[in-house]
Amino acid sequence: MTKLSVNINKIATLRNARGGNLPDVIQVAGDCERFGAQGITVHPRPDERHIRLKDVLQLKKMVTTEFNIEGYPNERYIQLVLEVKPAQATLVPDPPDVLTSNAGWDTNKHAEFLHAIIKKFKSAGIRTSIFVDPEEAIIRGAASIGTDRIELYTESYAANYHKDRENAIKPFVTAAQLANELGLGINAGHDLNLDNLHFMKTCIPYLDEVSIGHALISDALYFGLENTIQMYLKQLE
Repeated sequence: MTKLSVNINKIATLRNARGGNLPDVIQVAGDCERFGAQGITVHPRPDERHIRLKDVLQLKKMVTTEFNIEGYPNERYIQLVLEVKPAQATLVPDPPDVLTSNAGWDTNKHAEFLHAIIKKFKSAGIRTSIFVDPEEAIIRGAASIGTDRIELYTESYAANYHKDRENAIKPFVTAAQLANELGLGINAGHDLNLDNLHFMKTCIPYLDEVSIGHALISDALYFGLENTIQMYLKQLE
């Protein structure tokens, strides 16, 4: 079974655009769970342009499914994760000023840095995942530094899906097969949507979890949040 984790950053972006507490990020997270989502993902950034530190602390008290905190592992992020102790911490190599994640880790170049953080989180009972491109050397590097899972960065798959989906998915299938052989769990995320999700799920039988935010929240404007979540879950059947 592939779990759906809903990234609620865009809900916080909308709230912050006007001030106040509308929409209510905490309520929306609870609604997502109530409507069938099996996880809640947040990616707090240093400038708090969407999810804020206060949000993360409040979400920890009420999320009953898997809570996933993404972020660049600076000291602020590390301390937050150790305090909150989410089910999963996903490490991404984002500089603080980027709009969204745009590359995976070089797990060999940054092996020592990542290994130390992963060891610290795992000692605290927190599952770790690292954001990676679908490359053999990168996957092998991920296994060598002790992470529990990888999250495949799926932008290239999504960008080329309508041009040639068979070739677009090939490197991800190869990467997933290798990761599975090496004992790594497999997550995926970035630009996955109602068009391309089912094909990925069909091709990668080892897929543990997908994290989807922008597309899902955008679809909810047309279909409603409850209906949208059910539509995404159906793609993962």
